Amino acid sequence: MQESPTQTDKPLAGRREWIGLCVLSIACLIYSMDLSVLFLAMPAIVADLDPSASELLWMNDIYGFMVAGFLVTMGALGDRVGRRRVLLIGAFAFGVASALAAFSSTAQQLILSRALLGIAGATIAPSTLSLVVNLFQDEAERNRAISIWGTAFALGGLVGPLVGGVLLQYFHWGSVFLINIPIMLALLLAAPFLLPEYKNEDGGTLDLLSVILSLATVLPIIYGFKHMAVDGFKVGQMLPIAVGILIGTLFVRRQKSLAHPLIDLALFRIPAFTASLIVNLAGVFFVFGVFLLQNLFLQLVLGLSPLEAALWSVPSALVFTIMSFQAYRFTNHLGAVKTVLLGLIVNAIGTAAMAAAAYTESLVGVLGASMLIGLGFVPVILTTTGLIVGTAPPERAGSASAISETSAEFGGALGVAVLGSLGTLVYRTTMDGADLSGLSHTQVSSVTATLAGAVETAKAAGQIAPVWLDTARAGFSLGFALCCTLASVTLLCLAAVTRRIYASAHIDEGVAPPH
Repeated sequence: MQESPTQTDKPLAGRREWIGLCVLSIACLIYSMDLSVLFLAMPAIVADLDPSASELLWMNDIYGFMVAGFLVTMGALGDRVGRRRVLLIGAFAFGVASALAAFSSTAQQLILSRALLGIAGATIAPSTLSLVVNLFQDEAERNRAISIWGTAFALGGLVGPLVGGVLLQYFHWGSVFLINIPIMLALLLAAPFLLPEYKNEDGGTLDLLSVILSLATVLPIIYGFKHMAVDGFKVGQMLPIAVGILIGTLFVRRQKSLAHPLIDLALFRIPAFTASLIVNLAGVFFVFGVFLLQNLFLQLVLGLSPLEAALWSVPSALVFTIMSFQAYRFTNHLGAVKTVLLGLIVNAIGTAAMAAAAYTESLVGVLGASMLIGLGFVPVILTTTGLIVGTAPPERAGSASAISETSAEFGGALGVAVLGSLGTLVYRTTMDGADLSGLSHTQVSSVTATLAGAVETAKAAGQIAPVWLDTARAGFSLGFALCCTLASVTLLCLAAVTRRIYASAHIDEGVAPPH
């Protein structure tokens, strides 16, 4: 069994390292915030730029697409030319792209600016995480640092709409992008003094064909699953996914033939690395999917307004935030493996409770279950992230960080698409037996497609509570409950499999192996 490092094996961090962590965490928060900051700004943008329906979709999605597509490339580039250098170049580009987005006068300009923001943003997540690994040599301190980094990442998604709403109340919609500029400027000024440089001297040059193949793999798959989540499952949506998988096969074959591959496939032969990556992806998969259904449930089944739903979600958001700060204590006390396994079990209990609450349409039950999910999910994600970067060789930490972030992007997109499609299938099956007599053909199509369509049809017809609306809400609740049940069973099975894999890696009682 591999021994865990003791507190005296590695030097402890000083004030410079902790201040550096704050700088990295703020940069990560801004990167994460830009994933959601446009949610409330879209009405103002539509009124100002008059985009088409297609342009409106790309305004929302292009940032996440570019981030997902370029994460692996930027992580590998940081390993080769220097992680701090790539971070600084990315921060400068992020600031410039933010200014271009803020002053866009056409929809096309805003889409292009958001694309550039995504490419620049892809430098931030892997660079900041890999630099955290460089800053903190002591394993216990590294666990705490990754917890703080993870908190910043999670808070970005939570505060994005809030910050956007406050700014839109008083300023032009471009202000949601202008707030990025002073943060990036501070990063550019502070990083050279606070952050160490690290690069792999033997990393070789970046293979451009591998970069192209990686983009052609990730972008079509993300595109297909995102549209599946929006429009429901359609056979045509499998085409871009199939194309991405086919190109991905070519990408893997090329990596095997290169002396300096974009992704070191040898990382996947490390049991702890692969197991942690799978757990990380599965955790994000179920949380994104379940919380999407939860938000719809609160508004469409229980009838809460968007503001009321947001306010009722504050307790679970607080649990996520507090656990992000405290997760390192569990890892340091229990060890990485026990923390992951216990977190998976708690997460499974939480999703089981969510299934019961959804089926009985209980507001208190749903909120309590979401808090329980947060208790299990946060330590799992942060600890597996630490294992992913901790089990990789130090010269490949940038690539390992990028793989971790890419798996999270895939997990989120897959969870929303797959669980959303499953819930929709159950809903439509339930509505097949509903009595919709008296409705026009157009109204029937709307009512049987989604619960949102049913609610809007009832409002337009002036009917407060038609019988078929009760059936629709019950069908949605049943689909939500079945998705949560599937999540619970899968997480328990994953815990059993992961325990065996971690046991074979001989790290049962320790934290991430030393570099």
